[in-house]
Amino acid sequence: MAPFRRWADLPPDLLCRIGDRLDLKWYASARGACTAWRCALAPPSPALLVVADDARWCPYAASLPTRRSFELTAIVSGSRCVGSSNGWLALSIVLFSGQTVFVLLNPIAAVEIVLPPLIYESRWVSKVVFTPSPAKDDFAAAAICDIDRIAYVTAGARRWAVMEPVRLTSGDQLTDVVYTDKGKVYCLTKCGDVHVLRLPERRRRKPANADEAGPSEPEFSVLQPPQPTERINFRPLRWQHQRNFRMLRYEQARTRDQDPTIPLRVTFCAETFIPSYKKVPPESQGPHLNALATVEPLLSEANLPFNPATVFAPPYDTVSSFTSAKNLVFCEGYLYQVWRNASCTVTLQLPAGGQRRVAENEILVLRYYPRRQPCWDVVKDLGGHSLFVGRNNAVSMYAEGVPGLKGNCVYWIGGRGRDQGMVFDMESGRSTPCRAPPVGFLPGHPHSTICWYFLSDVMSINNSYNTSVSSSSSSGGRKVYQTRARARADLADMEE
Repeated sequence: MAPFRRWADLPPDLLCRIGDRLDLKWYASARGACTAWRCALAPPSPALLVVADDARWCPYAASLPTRRSFELTAIVSGSRCVGSSNGWLALSIVLFSGQTVFVLLNPIAAVEIVLPPLIYESRWVSKVVFTPSPAKDDFAAAAICDIDRIAYVTAGARRWAVMEPVRLTSGDQLTDVVYTDKGKVYCLTKCGDVHVLRLPERRRRKPANADEAGPSEPEFSVLQPPQPTERINFRPLRWQHQRNFRMLRYEQARTRDQDPTIPLRVTFCAETFIPSYKKVPPESQGPHLNALATVEPLLSEANLPFNPATVFAPPYDTVSSFTSAKNLVFCEGYLYQVWRNASCTVTLQLPAGGQRRVAENEILVLRYYPRRQPCWDVVKDLGGHSLFVGRNNAVSMYAEGVPGLKGNCVYWIGGRGRDQGMVFDMESGRSTPCRAPPVGFLPGHPHSTICWYFLSDVMSINNSYNTSVSSSSSSGGRKVYQTRARARADLADMEE
């Protein structure tokens, strides 16, 4: 009798055919089984988060390396994505009363964390960043909630802390934030000024009033309920008392014999709302609230005021005013700014003489040199890395050898008309649409591209130190992906 073959010895083509029938959760788990499976199955990240423009907010992860789309957990309509990191989404849901709820959601595991209320005008919230692996008793999040204000919240607090206005130059405003290790949040303005928010040290704390909520008090949920097979009528859903809301959920009645493909419409109506700002003091720190956080300019240690003429190397001190789309990202431990001309092509007259043409959607990448003056200067390549910017917490990863990717590129969201995935090649200086796989909608069905979506096995997300991860033979020995399951598999392979 022939000896039994190991699971690691399955033919790669058979593994790929099996992988094509797995959802994203099981596909990622299969890649973590052993080295052979990881080499046979292309990584699912990076992917584009795409949603259909209909009553159901049903997201898909359109993976560039695998050339396929993974359906994620359906979410109630009216959700707006304001952030993404490590497989999680930050969602903003506007209730019927006009109030807004912020939720952290893992659409792969169908796990959600309802954040405390933010006592501020929610339409000014443009982006939310948060800890890589949030839990109900251990998380931290920060948000841009105005042109010059930052808000943050930690586990156990009753509400967000809205900080005093950041001191910016006249006409400037906050435009991007990135969450890094050790509780630092770097904030970028449209003029290119950088401020650092130092969050309080994280510690596990039960949610506020957790002991007061009885077992019959279900939490507010953004997950789409399962498709019913019988007629459904009105059903009350009460939110926890500390949220100062009482909700009524109405699920559209549908009989068994009706078309099952018709989406289930879910509408949230406010039954009673007691304004929180009339019941709580204006302070943001104290018992059951947030510990103190600080924010200071990046250049405070050098005691340098922000001035484009002295901060940016020429001619980029002039170009900075004509690149309205700006993002921050860490790559190999270094801080970079990504500038994009989001308007039309312009030709600038430089103060020192000469001209500088800035094409439409041209992208400039500047690296921070803390010991130089000017301390920001343009780089021509990224050493084989690529950057992924947008509503997501910006990501850098070594892209050489990864299927569907190219090194020394900036991947962004935009383009003419409806937003789509775009890639800027630093060598050619041109932006072109990404070759994203089709999503699971009917041909011609309207959909929107939201942001870049990465799983938690990508280790290069804005860490200000180099993380040791396993090497990949397809990436020239550079270290890109790692999970605990893969680490155990690699160790077993070495022992054999």
